[in-house]
Amino acid sequence: MRSEPLSYISSENNGPWEIYLEQVERVTPYLGKLAYWVEDLKRPKRILIVDIPIRMDDGSVAHFEGYRVHHNTFRGPAKGGVRYHPDVTLSEVMALAAWMTIKNAAVGVPYGGGKGGIRVDPRKLSTGEIERLTRRYTSEIGILIGPNKDIPAPDVGTAEREMAWMMDTYSMNIGHTTPGVVTGKPVQVGGSLGRRDATGRGVFVAAAVAAEKLGMNLEGARVAIQGFGNVGNAAARIFHDHKARIVAVSDVTGAIYNEAGIDPYDLTQHVQSTGGVRGYPKAEPIPAMDVLTVPCEFLIPAALEKQITEANAWKVQCKVVVEGANGPTTPAADDILAERGILVVPDVVANAGGVTVSYFEWVQDFNSYFWTEAEINQRLEQIMRNALEAVWQVHEERKVSLRTATYIVAATRVLESRALLGLYP
Repeated sequence: MRSEPLSYISSENNGPWEIYLEQVERVTPYLGKLAYWVEDLKRPKRILIVDIPIRMDDGSVAHFEGYRVHHNTFRGPAKGGVRYHPDVTLSEVMALAAWMTIKNAAVGVPYGGGKGGIRVDPRKLSTGEIERLTRRYTSEIGILIGPNKDIPAPDVGTAEREMAWMMDTYSMNIGHTTPGVVTGKPVQVGGSLGRRDATGRGVFVAAAVAAEKLGMNLEGARVAIQGFGNVGNAAARIFHDHKARIVAVSDVTGAIYNEAGIDPYDLTQHVQSTGGVRGYPKAEPIPAMDVLTVPCEFLIPAALEKQITEANAWKVQCKVVVEGANGPTTPAADDILAERGILVVPDVVANAGGVTVSYFEWVQDFNSYFWTEAEINQRLEQIMRNALEAVWQVHEERKVSLRTATYIVAATRVLESRALLGLYP
């Protein structure tokens, strides 16, 4: 199949989108006849770039650039979060949308891939400014979103609060309350129990399955976590509850280390009172990037993309990397870790707990009937385990990495749908 290259992608830009494309190239030889359709994985379905003017508290008007990308919708409506971060780029949002396509297919939820973002540092805005930013952004992307079209969710820099504003803005614009337009909302307005900790819980389940496959014991295992936001915090608490030992934690303020273990509940109180992990009195400060290279059994990168690279992959001292963040390991680093015998449980299955419970929330909103948190957690674990078992089977049968195995499973599902649907017109 002949196709022209995308005009807005630079071959010299080794950004997140290029990393995703390399991952697709690696899986293509395993797709058989479905490789005929592989170009569909290399091209976003649609891209919307919006200008977001808002009135600031001082009376001035500031402009911010926002994005919403639909990568693929063969298996259902687009699904993916909204990121507020000063380093948001189109390449990043495209890659995040594409990873959502793979992730949703890998765990079998009936969604395609989407993602959104605004290039902004939310820490520099007041609550009122963030609300105005969120509501204007929602209105600007309103032509794309909807409970049967595209369902946003929280990501880096956003949380339940922003989802409530997005839901209310969309509902006001169409004239009736529509809880299913976003997920990750507060429980009081149609959110799901268990959603807040879902991604971190899924990371733990992925680690537990890896431990079972490798004959490792979770009790007493050392865990290092990069990022102590929603994902890292939840993962730390659940590991701790299962008697693992959290030895290192980092966030935007710094990194800390204690070989004897860090109590994540106590650390959370410190973070709430001081704004970050820096200065935690029961651990030693270490350089921020050293959290990736401390001796441990499980390393959980739960921050941003491109954290484990060929520059530091040789220094990683863990047995298993479980990717809580999206795209934290570059392809070159993947190869180095594999050469060193370090197992990587990839983001597109390891951090799928969030979108899985988002799916539960969406279903509950449609039915106006809500499940208990115990039911949510049990269903989450079952779906995650089923997905990981399927990936592990391909990993062993094809003698490929878990990432390539996940892409084989997911890409096959997406492209089978593509082949069945055909081309219109």
